[in-house]
Amino acid sequence: MSKVMIHPATYENVRQAVDRAFEIFPLTIEGKKVLLKPNVLRASESHEAIVTNPAVLAAVVEKVESMKPASIVVGDNPGVVSYGANEESFTRTGLMKAAKGYYQNIGTDAQPVNFNPEYMSVVSVSQAIMEADIVISLPKFKTHGLTVMTGAIKNSYGFLPGAQKARLHKAAGSPARFHDMIVDVFQIRIPDLFIVDAVVGMEGNGPASPELRDIGVVLASDNAVALDATIATMMGCDPAKLGFLQKARAVGLGDFDLDHNEIMGELKPIPNFKLPPLGGEANIGNPSIQALLTKPTTLRPQADQERCTGCGACVEQCPVSALSMSGQFPEADPEICIRCFCCQEMCPEKAMALV
Repeated sequence: MSKVMIHPATYENVRQAVDRAFEIFPLTIEGKKVLLKPNVLRASESHEAIVTNPAVLAAVVEKVESMKPASIVVGDNPGVVSYGANEESFTRTGLMKAAKGYYQNIGTDAQPVNFNPEYMSVVSVSQAIMEADIVISLPKFKTHGLTVMTGAIKNSYGFLPGAQKARLHKAAGSPARFHDMIVDVFQIRIPDLFIVDAVVGMEGNGPASPELRDIGVVLASDNAVALDATIATMMGCDPAKLGFLQKARAVGLGDFDLDHNEIMGELKPIPNFKLPPLGGEANIGNPSIQALLTKPTTLRPQADQERCTGCGACVEQCPVSALSMSGQFPEADPEICIRCFCCQEMCPEKAMALV
């Protein structure tokens, strides 16, 4: 039976929740190499809640410091394609300051790791991840158009630097296969502890939605499946309907049945929480919707013309070159688009959505 902590928190007192997480899930850190991996999707302001809040990272850094590790590395691989987004993303979000000098660009030094040949036989993984004695993952409580939610398992996708994330999106080819593939990535190096920033969460068309919710908790666990099942339940989504949780349980990573886990704190669904399009429980369980999800050209990205500035970031980030700027706004070729949501993730104006 796995444990999941749900602890009340604000960004002013978040250290209390962090301390409690380490009490429930103790780690022997003295003399160890520790890597802290926040969710750093892209350069943004901290108030946009697109990334792990700097207050959460700072609290974890301070806690780990007090436990006398041999070293601390704070890092992530933001974005889908560019290595250069790393420093900019950490600086603009406030995470660079929160890292207290322990930031490292983990995208510049990677090592080959055998992977599922169904997608790619070998992937490059940040060397700092593979060399760490202890990895602590710091996800953000958010929705995600491709996986419905992003939490403990999805946060490990950032272990992969550079353009290979886009190539894996292309290799997956459909949302259903992507659900399976992120579990394969997660298993490359399973983190030892997960601490989730759910003080302010994101709903709607995440992972870069303008729709935010004050939730006021921090979650923690040493089991990603139990933790993601708790997040899904809070969002009003049946975790048994999520493909990546089905795959994770099937390969023995944990149980999404919360009756088989211990919840330490108050677990209750968030009223009227907005799941992404195709993301509601009724949709997830609907056979016709499931059929749509397996076809890569059913929906396509479209720019909200009131938000879009025509900057072209979506065109640059598309792994299959399905987007073009034929006029003032980007347009997608439905015969090429694989609905990987890379354009949505990287749009600085939150203007892209699948319709």
